[in-house]
Amino acid sequence: MEKTLIQEAQELIPALETIFCTLHEHPELGNEETQTSSLIRRRLEDLGIEYAVMAGTGTAAIIRGGRPGRTIGFRADIDALPITEETGLPYASQTPGVMHACGHDFHTAALLGAAELLQKHRAGLPGSVKLFFQPDEEGDGGAARMIASGCMESPHVDAMLCCHVESGIPTGTISVRSGPICAASNPFTITLRGRGSHGAKPHLGTDVIVAGAQLITALQTIASRRTSPTEPVVVTVGSFHSGTAGNILPEEARLSGILRTMGGPARARVKSDFRSLVTGIAAAMGVEAEITLVDGYPGCLNDPAMTGLVRRSAAKLLGGKNVLELPEPSLGTDDFGYFSEAVPGCYYYVGVGSETKGFTAPNHNPRFAVDPDALPLAAALHAQTAIDFLTEGI
Repeated sequence: MEKTLIQEAQELIPALETIFCTLHEHPELGNEETQTSSLIRRRLEDLGIEYAVMAGTGTAAIIRGGRPGRTIGFRADIDALPITEETGLPYASQTPGVMHACGHDFHTAALLGAAELLQKHRAGLPGSVKLFFQPDEEGDGGAARMIASGCMESPHVDAMLCCHVESGIPTGTISVRSGPICAASNPFTITLRGRGSHGAKPHLGTDVIVAGAQLITALQTIASRRTSPTEPVVVTVGSFHSGTAGNILPEEARLSGILRTMGGPARARVKSDFRSLVTGIAAAMGVEAEITLVDGYPGCLNDPAMTGLVRRSAAKLLGGKNVLELPEPSLGTDDFGYFSEAVPGCYYYVGVGSETKGFTAPNHNPRFAVDPDALPLAAALHAQTAIDFLTEGI
């Protein structure tokens, strides 16, 4: 009897776990992923898969099918976070102050597993599969640099897929939704400048700290009073720095944070409201405001047809009851949005949670850990969706 993809993937468990544990033990920050990239490229060479180096530490591989056809791409991010690990795992980070707290080690190992499965079945594939091992998702966004380097061409990629670990749902399940799934971001910095004075004579100065406090409160009205309660908008001021002593009114204050929307008209409106509030309150408080507001990652938008493909492929492998509907989008950001802007795409969550095994901490937490038992499932699902896209369409 012919083996299923799940059975084939389960045979890869020793190799997948070795790759995963090695990556977890040796995490690297964005654009510093030299050991990580070396491991990826050695594995691709062992499998006989051609690849190109892109965006510094990025790698773009291709598996060419036995017949001409379309091309589907997959993204795995490879960078870690500046967090000191507290999991106590036997394969915990050996790099002080750096850990894989967002599952990028899992993403990378799973895509390498899918590469092995697809390479085995390549003769029967009508088309090609591209595999993007992308640097710096947590930083300035390696996706845009990969695209600028030409990863989406020669041959042209017709659609993109990406999975992300989620400890809030159990191993053996996935969660997905059509439409917006991740937020667009606009990081900002506000520099307030006033006139310093002695703390006993505040009337002789213009107090940038009071002005900053007013701003922090007022900015929250963008979400609470200028936006429909049913529309996701988050305004975060994450830092506020000013002054050197308790009896001096400083001349400068700096605030920084981020605006999060689901993109489109909401993004433009929130940016406009932000500028008008900052300018107006600064003028009312008698201080000058210098605004730096940049466009961060675009939102991730799941194409309905690609979302349907993921649901069907997952149901084949996991059973329909284990394909969950994500109830609402996340206000987190991911630079996969650059890929889903370029071509139809789908970003979905793979369950890696297990209360009995203690895998329950959220990502970006020093105790975050994933259930390795989900590795073969994710690898098989990548391979299944690629095969279904190339052979059946969407």
